[in-house]
Amino acid sequence: MNKHFRVAGRLALKLEELGVSVPAVLRRAGLPHDLFQQTRILVSTDGLFALWRAIGEATNDPAIGLKLGTEDRMERFHPSGIAALSTENFGAAVRHMARYKQLTVPEEMLSTIEDGEWSIRFRWLMAVDAEPPVLIEYCFAWLKTIAHRGTGQVITPLRIELMQPRDHVKLLERHFSCPVITGASQNTIVFREQDAHSPFVTRNSELLEMLAPQFDEELKLASQQNSFTELVRGAIQQRLTGNRPTIENIARDLHMSTRTLQRRLQETGSSFQRVLEEARHQMARYYLGNSVLELNEAAYLLGYEDANSFVRAFRSWEGMPPGQWRETRRGNMVQ
Repeated sequence: MNKHFRVAGRLALKLEELGVSVPAVLRRAGLPHDLFQQTRILVSTDGLFALWRAIGEATNDPAIGLKLGTEDRMERFHPSGIAALSTENFGAAVRHMARYKQLTVPEEMLSTIEDGEWSIRFRWLMAVDAEPPVLIEYCFAWLKTIAHRGTGQVITPLRIELMQPRDHVKLLERHFSCPVITGASQNTIVFREQDAHSPFVTRNSELLEMLAPQFDEELKLASQQNSFTELVRGAIQQRLTGNRPTIENIARDLHMSTRTLQRRLQETGSSFQRVLEEARHQMARYYLGNSVLELNEAAYLLGYEDANSFVRAFRSWEGMPPGQWRETRRGNMVQ
């Protein structure tokens, strides 16, 4: 898994067009002053979040994320966006973008269909703090841009669900033409199931055929370069949804025997129990950065039998109980 995000240089151009000082943003974010002059603009998850928090803080415009995520000029689209528009429908475009993220960044684009609703959300795999509101609004606005450009029509979501409160809910509702709910368990944009089948007038099978082999080859190469422990950790985190995964579960998911899994972990100087604890630790920091989750809910999601077991484990990782750690993080974010 790639541990860095590549920031598009044209982000600086659009910020300037919107009257946002790029130097001020970079100073606030604690990023290099020449970041956008670099050939490859790479930042960690912390750096990405700092950048988007700084964008929100550097302007009084509550719609800044929406404006940055709305684009009508095709020449400014990233190649992956152009490839997404070349697919047959909105659902295929989302699948393509999700695959590209899997290839290039420590982020997932997750979509589910249930009871006639199509839900899409973003998950930053190496995040500790909650994702900046401006970033979430940008991501959802970009999805709306792809849907509009691809179909040539206005695709209206059923609703937007946001974890954090907003002072500009009415503005968001006007932009997306749907209800916006805050205090939700996750940040999600919800469409109708049939919206996934909305055909794209921009479909270009010839262009997609030219681009797809390159993306597939890069994905194959990236997969080969992943360390084995990261692969195991990712498989564990996929199963950390209320149950403690066993080594047999993970071996089966990775299509190998339990003995082979143990041997390959030993060759890296690790063990299944160590990787399991690393996965739990990483996810615990992510969950506790989400103020919506109670401690017992986080304990459940991480596969602990009770909250006390979770508290003991967390104290061994961080040197303090989870409640105190959460309050410390909140205090740091306020300062």
